[in-house]
Amino acid sequence: MQIFDSHFHIIDHQYPLRSNHGFMPDEFLVENYRHAMQPQNIIGGAIISGSFQGFDFSYVEPALHKLGPAYVAIIQVQTDIREETIAKLDTLGVRGIRFNLVRGNSISNDEIHDLASKVFSAAGWHSEFYVDATGLNNLHSILPRLPAASIDHLGLCQSGFGNLIRLADAGIKIKASGFGRVDFDVSTALQKIHQTNPQALMFGSDLPGTRAPRKFSPQDIKLIENSFTSTDAKRILYKNALEFYRIHL
Repeated sequence: MQIFDSHFHIIDHQYPLRSNHGFMPDEFLVENYRHAMQPQNIIGGAIISGSFQGFDFSYVEPALHKLGPAYVAIIQVQTDIREETIAKLDTLGVRGIRFNLVRGNSISNDEIHDLASKVFSAAGWHSEFYVDATGLNNLHSILPRLPAASIDHLGLCQSGFGNLIRLADAGIKIKASGFGRVDFDVSTALQKIHQTNPQALMFGSDLPGTRAPRKFSPQDIKLIENSFTSTDAKRILYKNALEFYRIHL
């Protein structure tokens, strides 16, 4: 089965990193990623900036150059980012921004809406959200109004799962990633989301799994293959993400 990895991190200590809640990640280079995913039929992927990278995205260009044209990047930016900067980053392969609401800086709903609208208008970029699903109550008024958005790691928690389902029904993408981070049965959750919106789920390895209680295993892919028909598994493992990230192979 072909796989588009919609969520992984590259951590290169040659570029600026910052401690986040007292945590500093180990290095995880392009070579480490390729080795970890070598047994899989990876056709492309999305590098996601982590909290420990802050607003620095200098590591992105060399990483994308090594990985090739089927890979893109999602970065964290400040609200005053200029349109000229967005245009330049777009040519390098950046396709969206990330709001880290679990371990990131505080930001108001109005600022989220304005920034998401700015980057979409300038370059068609979407917005990705790392958020505990219970916190989606506070975002429900703006997420469906954003031009394009996704939520990381199945929303993390059972207590907010109803919020996640409602947003999937409204067209928000959901990352089928971070299975070792959630507190519910993954197979059941995946099936409920897929039944709500077959275009919603996008697989991600979440490598290297910083701070995750359990990191990625090839069994995570097997779980998807065993929980769905071949046609539906293809949607989750690569087709939905190729459309969302605007990758043409």
